[in-house]
Parts: sequence; structure tokens; C-alpha cells
Amino acid sequence: MKRRAACLTLLTLAGCGFALRQPQDVPFERLAFIGFAPRAPMEAALRQALPTSVHVTAAPAQAQIVLRVLEDRVTRTMVASTAAAQVRELRLRLMLRLQLEAPDGRIRLPATLLEQTRDLSYTETRALAKETEEAQLLTAMRADLARQVVHMLATLDADQD
Repeated sequence: MKRRAACLTLLTLAGCGFALRQPQDVPFERLAFIGFAPRAPMEAALRQALPTSVHVTAAPAQAQIVLRVLEDRVTRTMVASTAAAQVRELRLRLMLRLQLEAPDGRIRLPATLLEQTRDLSYTETRALAKETEEAQLLTAMRADLARQVVHMLATLDADQD
């Protein structure tokens, strides 16, 4: 009985056009990153968000488009505190300022600021759990910014020279 219900559900979803989210197609096969710090988490998120058809090259001269990172910053600020000066709420802010260039240096997309902000409640008694929650929020924020960058890459015209 359960198997029939599962099959019926799958058939219904397939019939309505449901499909898992796929990476967006970009009109480039070779991309270079410039300006990231070594082992930057944002660079790793971008690499993961790119479709498998895109190869990230180390040399900008070999790339069809160059993503230059002008700023990659995470800030953590206190938003609310108790009367005893204990932190009650934090604000996480992830900023990525970038521009897209052709290999010869021509700017394809001028400097653009992408930003994510999340509020996080905080309790000293659960500091370890809140650190884990903060790390998970930052990972989700980076993944969202990476999807936005891939969308920006997808809107560029590959033939524009």
C-alpha cells in the first residue's frame, strides 16, 4: 500500500513538471577567479555552484571571463544585549564585491556589491550550539551569493567582444 502511494505521488509530481533545481547554464567554458584569499570559503561555494561544464582556470589569459573579487568580507555585529551586557542577538553580514572582465581587461560587468544579512539569537549558555548555527548560516549565505553570481554569469552574452 505504501509503495503504491509513493508511486502515485511520484507520477503526480512528474506530471506537473516538478524537477530538482539544476545548475544554470552559462555561456562560458573557462572561468578564472582573481582576488580571493587562499582557501576562501566563498571561492569554494562558487566552484560548487558552477555547472560541471565550466572549468576554472588558474591563468586569466586562458579564461573566457575573469571574475575579479574586490572585496569578500564577513562581519558579525551585536544587535541586542541584556541589561547585564550579555549578547542576545547577532547580525551576520556577508559582502562580496566583484566585477566581471574579459581576459584582455575590458570590463563586462562593473563593480557590483552582493550582500546577505541574517540575524542570529545568541545565548552564552549555548555558545557551542550557536557557533555551529552561525557556521551553517554562513554556509547557506555563501551558497545563495554563489547562485546569484552564476545567474549573473548566465545573463552575459558570450559573443560580446
